[in-house]
Parts: sequence; C-alpha cells; structure tokens
Amino acid sequence: MSSQEEKGVSSAAPGKHGLALEGASSTSNSLEGAPINHDTESWATRNGLNLRSFKKREAYEGDVELDRTMKSRHLHMIAIGGSIGAGFFVGSGNALRTGGPASLLIDFFIVGIMIFNTVYALGELAVMFPVSGGFYTYSTRFIDPSWGFAMGWNYVFQWAIVLPLELTVCGLTIKYWDKETSVGVWIAVFLIAIIVVNIFGTLGYAEEEFWSAVIKLGATVVFMVIALVLVVGGGPKDGAYGQYSGAKLWYDPGAFANGFKGFCSCFVTAAFAFSGTELVGLAAAEAKNPVKALPGAIKQIFWRITLFYILGLFFVGLLIPHNDGALLGGAGGSYSDTSPFVLAGKYAGLQGYDHFMNFVILVSVLSIGVSAVYGGSRTLTAISQQGYAPKIFSYVDKSGRPLFSVAALLLFGLIAFVQLNTNGATVFNWLLALSGLAALFTWGSICLAHIRFRKAWAHQGHTLDEIPFKAVGGVYGSYLGLVLIFLVLVAQFYVALCPIEAPEGSVNGFNTVEGFFQAYLAMPVVMLFYVIGYAWKRQGWLSVEKIDVDTGRRELPWEAINAWRAELALMPTWKRIYHNVF
Repeated sequence: MSSQEEKGVSSAAPGKHGLALEGASSTSNSLEGAPINHDTESWATRNGLNLRSFKKREAYEGDVELDRTMKSRHLHMIAIGGSIGAGFFVGSGNALRTGGPASLLIDFFIVGIMIFNTVYALGELAVMFPVSGGFYTYSTRFIDPSWGFAMGWNYVFQWAIVLPLELTVCGLTIKYWDKETSVGVWIAVFLIAIIVVNIFGTLGYAEEEFWSAVIKLGATVVFMVIALVLVVGGGPKDGAYGQYSGAKLWYDPGAFANGFKGFCSCFVTAAFAFSGTELVGLAAAEAKNPVKALPGAIKQIFWRITLFYILGLFFVGLLIPHNDGALLGGAGGSYSDTSPFVLAGKYAGLQGYDHFMNFVILVSVLSIGVSAVYGGSRTLTAISQQGYAPKIFSYVDKSGRPLFSVAALLLFGLIAFVQLNTNGATVFNWLLALSGLAALFTWGSICLAHIRFRKAWAHQGHTLDEIPFKAVGGVYGSYLGLVLIFLVLVAQFYVALCPIEAPEGSVNGFNTVEGFFQAYLAMPVVMLFYVIGYAWKRQGWLSVEKIDVDTGRRELPWEAINAWRAELALMPTWKRIYHNVF
C-alpha cells in the first residue's frame, strides 16, 4: 500500500501528473464510515427549543460534530457584511480625527489589501479542510502546535472581551434617544437578546447575521448615494452642504493630521474595523456544502473592501472635517453621536436621517456581539477537542450547540456592567488592551499557515491542480499579507511608544509604561500563551516533512470541478479574471 493510500487518499484524486476525471480526494474519516444523521431529530430538538436538545450529541469518529445548517446565502452575507460594526461606523471618526481623511483612506486601503490576501488564503485552506476551529487548527497543524495554542486562546479572549465592549456600546448608542435610563438596563436587554439568538444555535447566528448584514449594507449604499448628492451641493440650502464643496476639506483643514504619527495611528482602527472578516472561514465548518458555498463567499470580500469601506470612508472625508470636535475622542463628543455617518446627516439638515443611521449602528454593534459569542465559542470547543482546554468545552448538544463554550462566552458579557462602577473605565481600558492587536496575530497566522501548507503540499508530491479553490495571489499574496501585518505592528509600536497626545507623567514625548502596555499589551500576552503552550505540550516548529496534508481533507466532486475548469479555460481572459476575483 502506498503512503497516500495509508493516509486515506483516494487514488481517484488528481495526482502529480494532472487532473482525474472522476472520484474524489477523501479523508481518512470518510473511509471509516458515514457521519451520523442528525436530521432524524424533531424540528424542536434541532433548533434548541426543547429539553432534549440540551442532551449530548452522539460522537462521530471520536469528535462531536457541530451543526451543518448554514447555507450559501448565509456565508455570502457573513463575508460581505458580517463584521461591519462600530469600528467602521464610529471608530472611523476617531481615525479621521487623529490622521485626517488621506491617512484614513490610505490605511484602510493597506489593511484592505492585507485582508484580501488573508481571506483568500483562508478560503483555500477552508475548502480543503473545513474543520471545527478553522484557522486555530491550521496554526496547530501547519506551523507549530504551541503557536496554535497561543492563537486559539488569543482568539477566544479577543471575542470574550469584544462582547462586553459591544454590549456597552449598545447601551451608549441608545442614549442618543434615551438619556434618562441607566446604561446598565440596556446592557441587560441586549445581553438577553444575544442569549435568545444563541438558543437557536448555528441557524440563529446565520439568520441574524444575514438580516443584519442586509440592513448594514443597505444603509451604507444609502449613505453613499446621499453623500454624493451632498458633496456636489444638492443638500438642503439651510444645511452645511447647500453648495458644491468637492474636496475642499482635503485642503482646509487638510488631508493629513498629526503627521506621521497620525498616519500610523489609523492602522489600529482599520484593523479593528476589519476584525471578524475571518469568521467566514470558521463558519465553513458548519455549512451544508462548503466546497460550493465558500469560494463565492470569499470573493465577496473584494466588494466589501472597495465599495463599502474604501468608497464609504472616502465620502466621510469629503463631508466631515478632521478637526470636528464632535468626532469620537474630540473635546465635545459623546459616544452616542460621534459617528461621522450620523454627523453628516445632522449637518446637512436631513430630518430623521441621523436617527436612521443610529439605528443601523445599533444593529451593527449587536450583530458583532452575536459574532463574538459564535467565534469565541467555536474556537474554545476546537481547543478543547485538541486537549488544550478543559474537556467540558467539547460538549455539543443535540441541536449542534457547543453548550458550555457558548455559556462561557456569555458570562464574559457580564463584564460590561463594570462600566457602571466609578473605576470601570480603567478596568475596561486594560481589557481592551488585551484585544487591541489580537486580530493581526490571527491574520498573520492564517497567511503563514497557507505558506507552510503549500510547501508541505509540494514536498509530498502534490500539484496545484489538486487544490479546488486557490488563493488569487498564491503564496506571494500570503507573503505580502505577512509583510503588511508586520509593518502595521511596527507602526502601532511606534505610536504606543510615542503617542500623538502624550499622557500626564510622560517624558520627552514618550508614553508612560501604563500607556504603552494599554496600546501594545496583546504582544506580550500572545508570547505568554506561546510559552505556556510549549511548556504544556513540548511541541515546537513543525518541519515540512512532519506536516500532514491528508488527514481531514474533504471529499471533493472532482468530475464537476474539472468540467468547470475546462469551461473556464475556454473563456476570454477578462472573463476568467472576473470569475476568479468576483
């Protein structure tokens, strides 16, 4: 028996010398038996609506599978609008204030290029290995088990901290309409709403993300149409945009603010705004047909980056001056009305538009809260199944919910009530410091895992023809992503060391120790996790020879894939590019 057959690879899969016309590349699991059919359970059980749904799901091949009810439309909307939230609608105002409209646009464009390559690399891996835990599993498998441990726990804590943040922002957003009721009341209301969504498990998350993404994307399109009219002077005559303004704000008060420091400071906001983009890869493990649905969803990232982030923020820079005191972090701003998207409507004198945008912001923030529970709980379950967390978090109930992992993430939501204490802001700042750069390490690990996978794939005699969905930039795109991530980390280190506004107690413009770690705490925390992981498992960097590229590989419909490739090869060049990118 050949080494490939021993690893469970079907001989019908495309080989070293070309494509097979039939058969599939199969996993070792697929040869040992068929997955358990959970569809025999009642509708109420499958949707988590009765007591039986909380019982443990039967294990298959030693691991308990998560639910697989996510459809193509869910993945597409998660990809194109899932992570649009406070970072885009509100945080962009702070970036505009500190860096100016040109820095805002350039930094989001650079991070957009980084994300484009990262998500395509993730898509290639996820189509081949749509496994529970997603990119955490890839770090463990293709890079270093100890680094995978660090990335898994880094990702869990990132979302565990984002949840109370988003709950607090929900309460503050409501203050736009209701300044009397305590923020704590609204935190409790929105926490209950997130709990209700999670009762329905994967389907609850998928449907909530689908409809909230529809609202967010629709609102962004509406904003861009209105913004175009305002820029050319089509606004109400008694408002701020009653005559043509064009790019005058790029000249006065200027395209850049705070020089090079301002430029560097915008990167963190951009990274925060793009956080969650990688969830589409995590969701692939719970899709009905990831091979069919995921490539199309990954391609939507291009539209989100260009149409919604870049074009939307371009209009923001044309409408709101960077020295506006109402922006987030300004002298006169309070969170509920600091969004440049809201301010544009107010300054234009558009009755009701500010309320509409504030509602959209509320939906967006709540959506990210739901995503936090989803992303954190699925990763925690994967860590547990790999033996890096208590076994209780491996528990998956009959409705496909990782029950104890979801409960653990929801408990972190209670931290939002700390904000009500007089010292709550200090506690919150330190918690935010833990998650500030977390996404960058996740994205870097995805790019590196993709590079390592390709090296091991070639080393073991495989060809690119055997990969059904390939990253547009190949390994060069992943190398570019890694380089950009490194540069962003360097830029943030510079700003953390020499902030734009030096705090009290600083010397010669340098930050205080407390201020530095509040801006750069994620780095030492990740390193600490790595040391703990290595001390626990005593496993380090994997050599190419030790990387397993066969176990867990999905069975693929090669006959259909080859037929599509043949059809694509006959198309004109422009059409091939269109299908590959869009």
